[in-house]
Amino acid sequence: MIQSSDLIIRMNETQDKILDTAERLIGEQGYAATSLRQIINEAGVNLAAVHYHFGSKEDLLDAVVMRKAGPVNEARLAALNVVEQDAGPGAPQVEKVLDAFFAPTAVVASANPQFVRLMGRIYSEGLMPQIVQKHFRPTTGRFLAALRRALPGLPQEDLMWRVHFMVGAMAHTMCGEPVFTGAMEPNADYALRMKRLVAFLSAGFRAPAASEEK
Repeated sequence: MIQSSDLIIRMNETQDKILDTAERLIGEQGYAATSLRQIINEAGVNLAAVHYHFGSKEDLLDAVVMRKAGPVNEARLAALNVVEQDAGPGAPQVEKVLDAFFAPTAVVASANPQFVRLMGRIYSEGLMPQIVQKHFRPTTGRFLAALRRALPGLPQEDLMWRVHFMVGAMAHTMCGEPVFTGAMEPNADYALRMKRLVAFLSAGFRAPAASEEK
């Protein structure tokens, strides 16, 4: 007779097998080009197992993303809490807010290059807005509020455009290959990439508002 603990272990192993396979295939081929049938064939499970554990293909993608994004969000918020506590009643520094956002991203990217490919595919297929709405909205809301405090004189519209540019720069920096490779190290580690990105974005966030330029 199978013990309940053994059954739970088997169920967890099946879930991990499905998630690992889906993450790899979607990262390699894209979401639209990857079918549930292909995932179950390569994972060595049946379709009923996918429906039991995850439901639909969209639900499976959500689970794949949240397996890594959940800990990243927690680490981001923990880092932001420290930044805000250090700032006290004053405005936090832009660099520190951005570093709290990007540093955990570098950690998970370094440990999970396959997940980086997955997120690159999601971004290129136009799925990122719905992923952000589902899984990152509370976290991004906290960081937007921190940036507003750090940049009290910046109009809201300019702030949101700069956050939009930030997301695009992050996606390209994490998932894209360098366009100009002359003096660049194409295989620079993710932590160094994020430090350079923070320095670049900090200057951009502090620039005069577009409406103020003559």
